[in-house]
Amino acid sequence: MLVKILSCALCGLEGILVDVEVDSVRHLPGLSIVGLPDPAVKESRDRVKLAIINSGFEYPPGYFTVNLAPADVKKEGPIYDLPIALGILASSKQIKIKRKDFLIFGELSLNGEVRPINGALPMCLIAKQGKIKKVLVPKDNISEAGLVTGIEAYPVESLSQAVDLIEGGSDIKPHKISLKDIFENEREFDVDFSDVKGQVQAKRALEISAAGGHNVIMIGPPGSGKTMLAKRLPTIMPPLSIEEALEVTRLYSISGMLNSKSYLISKRPFRSPHHTTSDIGIIGGGRMPRPGEISLSHHGILFLDEFPEYNRDVLEALRQPLEDGTILISRAMSSVSFPAEFMLIAAMNPCPCGNYGDRERQCSCMPFKVERYWNRISGPLLDRIDIQIEIPRLKKEELIKQPSGEASEKIRERVIGARRLQQNRFKDTAITSNSRMNSKQLKEFCVLDDEAMEIMKSAIIHYRLSGRSYDRVLKVSRTIADLESSKSIKACHVAEAVQYRSLDRDIT
Repeated sequence: MLVKILSCALCGLEGILVDVEVDSVRHLPGLSIVGLPDPAVKESRDRVKLAIINSGFEYPPGYFTVNLAPADVKKEGPIYDLPIALGILASSKQIKIKRKDFLIFGELSLNGEVRPINGALPMCLIAKQGKIKKVLVPKDNISEAGLVTGIEAYPVESLSQAVDLIEGGSDIKPHKISLKDIFENEREFDVDFSDVKGQVQAKRALEISAAGGHNVIMIGPPGSGKTMLAKRLPTIMPPLSIEEALEVTRLYSISGMLNSKSYLISKRPFRSPHHTTSDIGIIGGGRMPRPGEISLSHHGILFLDEFPEYNRDVLEALRQPLEDGTILISRAMSSVSFPAEFMLIAAMNPCPCGNYGDRERQCSCMPFKVERYWNRISGPLLDRIDIQIEIPRLKKEELIKQPSGEASEKIRERVIGARRLQQNRFKDTAITSNSRMNSKQLKEFCVLDDEAMEIMKSAIIHYRLSGRSYDRVLKVSRTIADLESSKSIKACHVAEAVQYRSLDRDIT
């Protein structure tokens, strides 16, 4: 008896509905799975057999064939265990499927328990796009499945529960979650900008960065507060919208980084990978392509401490996603695209020992070592960093006497005001911040008067700005003007923006 059960397959963040077709013939006992299954799918034959037996059912005689259609789409992972088991039971007439409008996925343990899988949220979104109203999901995935409006997500703990549900004899209710309540309860931070004493220029630069989505590099000796400042940057950024939160949560879902307690990313991500992380770890990829750190930082911050210590290939691979906001991972059989619209916050010492230019400690590095250290970062990569600031180490008496800084809440209010202006400016486009403006928008929204243009011409000569650096200065100037609610870019805005290009003279 031929039985069809609906499931789905993921390719990156995108997916396709999959028909799990099960039928049998009189033959020696066996089970074959066709339709481009990977090893994890093929291994389900043993899991499914023991899960059926240990759930109190009889494993039927005969040779079963499972077809995962369409057959030209690669199927990965153990997500087909549950629909295959239900298909075998229905094909052998041990159960009767009365509710055929379910999309079903889940991994089975040998005792018949349904285990959680990665990617439950994007799969439920695929069901919604395919106008599937009901989804049967593992109990541990129900929280993220409940985030999707317009579908009914039913949790099951075992194969027996799944059988009862599709036979119509279960009283399990669909699970719902209030996104609004989650957002209101999870916006508190453990750190604050008021914790940072001094460093007024650095705080101002990070405020501008948050307001316009600009990339930043901080150069300073150890102990100057670079990491402390970076970790407090999320506290002054605008909160995620519900749409942005779901987009970020999808990435964490397919990476297996969600659980029943943390099932929605409601704060902007802050990722800080170690400098020994590989290029695949940063960019993404692998045999089954998965998001890297740049995608896990989507709509948030990627903080790279000890910037020159990262592998040169890793740093150069950042150039394309910094420009495009996406990363395309190509393989022989397919290509997978992940979003990567993040803010890069880099921190580095001025030299290998960290004391070059310090007022109190003497540098022990030979000149050629300092030059080699800086040459690890290419000019084109520095060209893509909007704000470049030096952070000096504070003296002991300055740390004691300096008052506490401005609270994050007050700074965030100004940042949100600037972002609101940008939303109105780009309301008919996919752009969300000044840092993503294209050439056409630069000409329209970044017009300089004569005085501002004279400052810009002087900066081009003095700092030897490239064409890309010139655009960066214009974007930062536009953000500074937005923070002051100014419709036009004035000379003072350009003058301040130019100050944040102090490394350009060393690029060419």
